[in-house]
Amino acid sequence: MEELLDLKNLLLKGDIQGSLAIVEELEEMSRNDIVKTIRSYAVIFLLHLIKQQVENRTTRSWEVSTRNSVREIQRENKCRKAGGYYLSPEELLETLEEAYLNAIDEASLELEEGHYELEELEQLINKKELLNHALVLITPPA
Repeated sequence: MEELLDLKNLLLKGDIQGSLAIVEELEEMSRNDIVKTIRSYAVIFLLHLIKQQVENRTTRSWEVSTRNSVREIQRENKCRKAGGYYLSPEELLETLEEAYLNAIDEASLELEEGHYELEELEQLINKKELLNHALVLITPPA
């Protein structure tokens, strides 16, 4: 909120350069919030994909959670007024990679009642395949 007041004051003074600097800062803050939200949904999404890959099965609960996460990621990434997307496929993949560590950590607690240590679990997962599959699911059709 303080940034908006600063922006207003700078605009009233005619300080275009200062105003643009604040606008860029606001854009970055907004983008960071979007990435943070997408990453949060990606952890849940990846957790279920990891469980499916390791257990070679799925449950209705995992499928619903996966679909919900995909929808929320797509919704959050969509620029509503301007059209297009906030994050490119490359940036989405980077965000998935960031979320992967938290997801596999949580999966180590949930799979077979916490039977797997993180290192053991990592050996059972094809990370690259999993992340590419996740990217396909969250990337809207062209």
